[in-house]
Amino acid sequence: MKKKNQKTQEGSAKKERRDFLKKSALAFGAVTIVPSHVLFAKPEIRSKTGELIRKASVVPSDRVNLACIGIGNRGGQVIDAIDNTGLANIVALCDVDMGAPHTVKTIDKFPKAKHFQDFRELFDKAGNEFDAVTVGTPDFSHFPITMEAMAAGKGVYVEKPLARTFNEIELLMKAADKYKVVTQMGNQGHSEANYFQFKAWVDAGIIKDVKKITCHMNGRRRWHGWDTSMTSFPPAEAIPETLDWDTWLTTAQEHNYNKDFINGQWRCWYDFGMGALGDWGAHIMDSFHQFLDLGLPYEVDPVKIEGHNPLFYPQATTLAFKFPKRGKMPKLTVTWYDGLDNVPEVPAGYGTSELDADIPAASNGKIQPSKLNPGKIIYGKDLTFKGGSHGSTLSIIPSEKAKEMEGKLPDVPESTSNHFANFLLACKGEEKTRSPFEIAGPLSQVFTLGTLAQRLNTKLKFDRDKKVITNNSLANDLLVGEPPRKGWEEYYKV
Repeated sequence: MKKKNQKTQEGSAKKERRDFLKKSALAFGAVTIVPSHVLFAKPEIRSKTGELIRKASVVPSDRVNLACIGIGNRGGQVIDAIDNTGLANIVALCDVDMGAPHTVKTIDKFPKAKHFQDFRELFDKAGNEFDAVTVGTPDFSHFPITMEAMAAGKGVYVEKPLARTFNEIELLMKAADKYKVVTQMGNQGHSEANYFQFKAWVDAGIIKDVKKITCHMNGRRRWHGWDTSMTSFPPAEAIPETLDWDTWLTTAQEHNYNKDFINGQWRCWYDFGMGALGDWGAHIMDSFHQFLDLGLPYEVDPVKIEGHNPLFYPQATTLAFKFPKRGKMPKLTVTWYDGLDNVPEVPAGYGTSELDADIPAASNGKIQPSKLNPGKIIYGKDLTFKGGSHGSTLSIIPSEKAKEMEGKLPDVPESTSNHFANFLLACKGEEKTRSPFEIAGPLSQVFTLGTLAQRLNTKLKFDRDKKVITNNSLANDLLVGEPPRKGWEEYYKV
C-alpha cells in the first residue's frame, strides 16, 4: 500500500510538468517528432534535371533516437526488429518489470540505454533525448502511453490493436491529427507483399464486387479449456518484487495481482486484452479493410458464441460484420471464425491447408480441412481468392481459374521497406507510414465492436455516422468503457 500511495503522489507532483510539456508541444505546433529547436539535418538534393536524389531529413543524424516502452516478450521482438534496420539508436528502455528474465535479456543487449520503470518518468526525465517511441505493452495500456508520446511531440510505433475501447481509439486518432506526429500501428503485413498485391489487384479490377469474406483463426488460445462457469477473477497473489503493479494497471480498474494477468495472459480478459480477434484480426483483415473502403460496420452479429463468460473470451466465436454499400461497391459481410473446431466451409477448389492431400474430395466437390492456417477467403463477382495472414499474398482458386488469369494480372510493386523501417524512415521524413492511425484506427474500432458482441453475446446495430450503438444502451456505454482510475483522467482529454 505504501508503494501505491507513493506512486500516486509522485504522479500528482509530475502532472504539472507534463501539462507544461504538452502545452509547449502545442505552442510549437508539434509538426515533427523532434524537439522544436532541431532543424532539418540534411537538405534535399536534386540533380541538374530536377530529379530527386535525396529527400530532406528531419532528424539530426542518420539514426532515429528511440525510447522503447514494454521491452519483454513481444516488446522485445519489436525492439530487435527495429534494431535490425540499422536506422535507430536505442537510447532508453522502460518496463514495469525491469528485473524479469524477458526484460533483462533486452537490457543486456543495449547496455548504454537509460532505464525507467514508469513511462511518465521516462518522458519527464529524458524527453529531450529521443525522437520517437515504440509501445509493446498489453492492449489496454497502449492508450495512455501513446497519448503521452504524441502530446510530447514524439513519433510512435504501437503494437496492434491500437487500444481496448472504441472511444480510446477515437481519441488516439484525434490526438494524432492534433499533434501532427508520425504514427504507425504494428500490423507488419501492411508493409509486405499482400498489401501491395491487394492494392494493385483492386486498382486493376481483378478484385471487385466483393460481397462475402471469410476470416479464420482456429489455433489454440491461452483461455481454451478454462472453466466457463467462472464468476470471479483469480485470487490475489504476492506481487513480484521487481514488478510495479500499480503502473502496470495504468488506467484500468483496480485488480489484485495474479500471474494470469501478465506475460501475455492479459489477452484472455475483456478488462485487459482483445482476444483472438484483436490479436489476429489486424494481420488478416488489414488490406481488404483499407482497399475495399470498409470503414465501420452497421451491424455485428454473434452467430456463434461457445463457452460464453463475462470475464474472458469464448472458446469459439463466429461473428458476422455487415458493411453497407460504398460508392459502386456492394454490401459486404465479413465473417470471423475462431476456436479450435470452429472451421468455416471452404469453396470448391480451395486446395489443402494442413490436410492430407490423399483424402478424397467430398461428394459436393468441397474439401473441408480439419484445420486451417490463419487467413481469409474473398468471394468476388467473378473470382474467388484464398489468402493467409500477415504479408501472405492471395491466390486465385480453383487452380484452373488461376491459370486462365495468369496473363491478365498486373505488375505488383515491391515494398521499399519493412514495417519497422517504414516507421523510422517516416520519422526521418523519407517515407510516409503505411498504417498510420487514420487507417489503423477504424480497423481497430471494428475489433472493439466485435469484442463487445462477444462480451454481451448479443447483436449490435451501429450508426456509422453518429458512432453509437442504437439497440443496446449497455453496449453503447461500453464504447467508452469504465472510467479510468483516479489520477489517469488527463489522458482522456484532447
